[in-house]
Amino acid sequence: MRLHALTDLLGRSETDPDVRRARARLPRAGWAADLLGRQKAAGYWEAREPKSFRTWARFLQFPQFRSTMWPALVLSDLGLTSSEPRVRKAAEQIFDYKLRLSSPFNFFTEEVCAVGNLARMLTRFGYGDDRRVRKLFDWMLEDQRENGGWNCAPDAPGTLDCWEALAALATLPRPQRSAKMQTAIDRGAEFYLERGLFREGRRYEPWFRFHYPTHYFYDVLVGLDVVTALGFGNDRRLRPALDVLRSKRRPDGTWLLDRMHPDVGPEMRKDYSGHEIQGWTLEPVGRPSKWITLTALRVLRRVGETT
Repeated sequence: MRLHALTDLLGRSETDPDVRRARARLPRAGWAADLLGRQKAAGYWEAREPKSFRTWARFLQFPQFRSTMWPALVLSDLGLTSSEPRVRKAAEQIFDYKLRLSSPFNFFTEEVCAVGNLARMLTRFGYGDDRRVRKLFDWMLEDQRENGGWNCAPDAPGTLDCWEALAALATLPRPQRSAKMQTAIDRGAEFYLERGLFREGRRYEPWFRFHYPTHYFYDVLVGLDVVTALGFGNDRRLRPALDVLRSKRRPDGTWLLDRMHPDVGPEMRKDYSGHEIQGWTLEPVGRPSKWITLTALRVLRRVGETT
């Protein structure tokens, strides 16, 4: 949290001594250290090692929210990179079993929600120039729908619920974006802005509760974070979503972690094998949250509000 407060809220550079000290502490203390402490020696996060390639390919994703992909995604959010050997080992497992170009069990044509999460994670880890990661971005551009959004369901129009491709594109600095990427970003941001970040059919209450980790679920704070990170913080159509954000601020200036995912109906609380999904969080539910507060303040800073 100190690292992100220094860089995202105070605008300190990576060469700042306090920033360098905070980054060096990431794998040694706090949430990241806790997650890395549960990692197995081979680089994965589960009780036993699979015995076959097919099992490995599935094992990295399931059980949902507890297997390798999910803690690795959080580590990338926290700011770790492949300079940490344990992060590098996890990334190597993913490259070997989910991004092997000749394998039928790869991510290159999977649902864009999974592809976007993986591209975002690996780019933050420092693999953005790897040809396999670039191939993930190619697939996301190809899968963008005519209305500018994305959808994990094939042949369906874009939906606000599918934000992962836009979040992955947000990890790329503007000089690293191709013209096609920038066009996709502009179309994708317009898709969210014209819907005010939450107007899509009936009011869906989980979108108005704040969560972390978000996994592949959407809420208003997710939308605000992604759209403002892409440089659209001055758009007037953000005002309704910003009003929601301001209304949830507590008198002491913090925001709560409202719920733990899966914060959805009973029909989505089981995985593909019929097992109950076990969620987890970094902080207590229903209490002031450092991560939610950081994200909210980061959004407000991007839109030019003093925090």
